[in-house]
Amino acid sequence: MTASPYQHRIGEALITVVDTDGQPLADRDVTVEQRGHAFGFGNIGFDFVPVANDEPAAVTGQDALWFDLFNTATLPFYWSLFEPGRGRPDTDRLHRAAQWFTDRGARVKGHPLVWHTLAPDWLRELSTDEVEATVRARIRREVTEFADVVHTWDAINEVVIMPVFRNEKHPNAITRLAMDRGRIATVRLAFEEARAADPTATLLLNDFDMSAAYECLIEGVLEAGIRIDAIGLQSHMHQGYWGEDRTLAVLDRFARYGLPLHLTETTLVSGDLMPPEIDDLNDYQIPSWPTTPEGEQRQADEIVRHYRTLVGHPSVQAVTYWGFTDHDAWLGAPAGVVRADGTPKPAYHALRDLVKGEWWLAPTTLRTDHAGRVEVRGFLGDYRLNCDGRAASFALTAAGRPVRMEGFLR
Repeated sequence: MTASPYQHRIGEALITVVDTDGQPLADRDVTVEQRGHAFGFGNIGFDFVPVANDEPAAVTGQDALWFDLFNTATLPFYWSLFEPGRGRPDTDRLHRAAQWFTDRGARVKGHPLVWHTLAPDWLRELSTDEVEATVRARIRREVTEFADVVHTWDAINEVVIMPVFRNEKHPNAITRLAMDRGRIATVRLAFEEARAADPTATLLLNDFDMSAAYECLIEGVLEAGIRIDAIGLQSHMHQGYWGEDRTLAVLDRFARYGLPLHLTETTLVSGDLMPPEIDDLNDYQIPSWPTTPEGEQRQADEIVRHYRTLVGHPSVQAVTYWGFTDHDAWLGAPAGVVRADGTPKPAYHALRDLVKGEWWLAPTTLRTDHAGRVEVRGFLGDYRLNCDGRAASFALTAAGRPVRMEGFLR
């Protein structure tokens, strides 16, 4: 029999089902069902910030679609939008959004703490020393204020290009800081401040540059003794699907550092592809970029291939698809899994068939043996066992040898 390509995602447990008095329930039917994935199946939560704050919203009535498929929301902490005026951060509004997702069972990630793009204009007026002090204070403030609801952060974003970034009319202050201090010192600043503010947070180094330059940066950061918890890899495929071979090659190159990989920004378009000669994706500006029936089918096929490749790789811990709907999607691209009118595309259904179908244990009836034991096997995550109107919760947390546990019915 051929081994499953997802064996590293599957856990097994031998559960002794006991009643409230601790007595095993022998020869009894029990129902076991999965309640959540340990793997991070994420999407941006930008569209739902107005919803969580009871504001007039572009996206209404679509939260059921989001929560039926995704378990991790990325929220926007772009500095110029979060704090357009110095000393007036949008903390309360974004905290309500993070709490809204948390209350509905989703994990929340903040993106990003440090990034040269969308740095506030008022930061440019400060000296480089003042910029550094202000960046440090910004990191401490956000990580501290959101520690109860945000447990993962892109600590710093796109450092490879950061000190040499030139695609703007007025140079930003973060690029100036990185140029003066150097990449590794800037990374250290971000991680040390975030770590001090919340030692339990998962902190990512994130980049779109999949060249050897990113590998050199990672190696320099690690050699400098800077602790990073995961490596973020962006995979915006507006110019076409990478394919399995290229994707696996990228994953293998960055897996060699022994750190979890997060595919932080993944997109596949359901319309015409961006021309291959475009170097900076932001330079592609067209009046309209519609979704098409042919493109939607292609997107559905490719999203299945891409997610199978990612979930099949043992180093990948999370994937964030960068776009829920086509409404206000990045670059105006038809990259969402839901159309602008709120109807799900074939890609939504195809991905759901994996996440809540092939990689999911639906309610299943099992029978305990003479000692009240039942074997459960499934993708790592949270589960519930039901018997005679009572329930017990448990989790499959590690692949490999079956673990023994007791299920106390409540």
